[in-house]
Amino acid sequence: MSKFVFAYRGGRGMAATPEAQEKAMAEWGAWFGSLGGNLVDGGSPFGAAVTVQPDGGSTDGGSAALAGYSVVDASDLATAAALAKGCPLLADGGTVDVYEALAM
Repeated sequence: MSKFVFAYRGGRGMAATPEAQEKAMAEWGAWFGSLGGNLVDGGSPFGAAVTVQPDGGSTDGGSAALAGYSVVDASDLATAAALAKGCPLLADGGTVDVYEALAM
């Protein structure tokens, strides 16, 4: 098994009402539950970001516009991508980039 990082982008952001937030959290919890033993780290959403440039300067906002991450175990990239297809962010207009985390 290898580790894969799900990098979340986009979506409509935080739900506006407590009820909608609770529903969204339940959807994420159900999806994490469906991943079973493949889920290594549920991760977390990201807040404010700064991009640091090679010259030492910086700009507000991450250049990749990431919304959060999770880590899963899978046998290969195709299997990891298949696991990502159930992510609730996809129904919210977002995307999931799947990266293999290489052993160092």
